[in-house]
Amino acid sequence: MVASTRDASVDRFSLVRAHGQHDDFAHDVRLGLTASPKTLPPKYFYDDLGSMLFEAICRLPEYYVSRSEGEILGSFADEIVQSFGTPVRLIELGSGTSRKTRVLLDKLIQRQRALEYIPIDIDGELLHQTAQRLLEDYSDLFVHAVVADFRRIDDVLPPLLATGSQQRNVVLFLGSTIGNLDRGDQKELLRTVRRVLFPGDMLLIGADQRKRKDILEPAYSDALGVTAAFNLNLLVRMNSELGAQFNLNNFRHRAFFNEEEGRIEMHIVSSVSQSVRIEALDIEIIFASGETIHTENSYKFDDAEIAALAGETGFAVERSWTDSRRFFADVLLVAQTAVRRTGDSV
Repeated sequence: MVASTRDASVDRFSLVRAHGQHDDFAHDVRLGLTASPKTLPPKYFYDDLGSMLFEAICRLPEYYVSRSEGEILGSFADEIVQSFGTPVRLIELGSGTSRKTRVLLDKLIQRQRALEYIPIDIDGELLHQTAQRLLEDYSDLFVHAVVADFRRIDDVLPPLLATGSQQRNVVLFLGSTIGNLDRGDQKELLRTVRRVLFPGDMLLIGADQRKRKDILEPAYSDALGVTAAFNLNLLVRMNSELGAQFNLNNFRHRAFFNEEEGRIEMHIVSSVSQSVRIEALDIEIIFASGETIHTENSYKFDDAEIAALAGETGFAVERSWTDSRRFFADVLLVAQTAVRRTGDSV
C-alpha cells in the first residue's frame, strides 16, 4: 500500500510514501546491541552530520570508490546510455542527491523527448529537495519519487510501471551499495528487482572490484580520521536521540579486509570494559575490553562473482565498464524471461 502526494506548484513531480516502511532507530539499537556479536545497520550512518562526513570521505585521497565510478560515467556515459536503447524510464535505488545520475540524465534527455525518473530513497526530505533542483535544471524531466527501503520495492513499483509499456525500465544501483549487503541479501534484492521488471528491462549495478589489501584498507581508515568520525558518529547519534551515555574516548574505529569473506569490515571497538546506559531503552549495555559493534560490510567482486549473482537472480550480463585502474565496474544486466513479475499469473 502507498500514499501519494503531489506538489501543486510542480506538475512534473509526485512523491509516493510506502505505508509501513519506516526506520525504527530505537528498535534496531536494542536488537543490535543486545545481540552477540553486537551490530548496527549501516543505514543509520546517514543523519545530517553523518551525511556531511560521507561527502567529505568521498573527497579523501584514499577513498577511490566515488572517483572511480565518476571516471566511468564521465568516460562512457554515451556508450552506457546507447546500450539502454530508447525510450527508457529511469529508476534509481538509494538515489540520495542523484549527483552521479545527472551524467546519465544529460545524455538521456538528448536522446528522447521526455524522461520519467523514479528515485527511491528512505529520506523523503532529501528526495523532495533533490527533485526540485532536477526539475529546475531539466525542463523535459518528470520525477516520481518514492520514499521506501529499496529492499522492499516490489509492493511499490509495479503500479508505477503499469503504464508506458513501450518504455524500457532501466534500474540504477550505483556506488557499490550492493556490497553493503550480505551475500544472501544481495541475491534477495536482485530477485526482488527482477520480479518488478519485464523481460528485456535492465539493471546498471556498481560493483567495487577485488584488489590489494593495501589499497582497500586505507580507503576505510584514512589518515585524517574522517571515516573514524563517520563510524563513531553512530555513538553520537545514540547519545543525542536515545539519551545514551557513550563516552567516545572509550571507543575507536577499526576497518580491515576479511580475505576469507572478501569484504571490508567496519567496527566500533570498546577500548575498556564498560557499561553504557541508554535511557530511552531503559537498558545497560555491557562491553568487554576489545568487544566490537559491527557497523558495516563492503563486499568486493570479480567478474565471475557478478556473472554468477546475475545468473542466480534472473539476469544476464550485457556489458561492463571499468575505470582506468580497474578498481571499479559498472555492469549492465538484462532481465531474462525465467522470473515472473509480481502480480503475473504462474
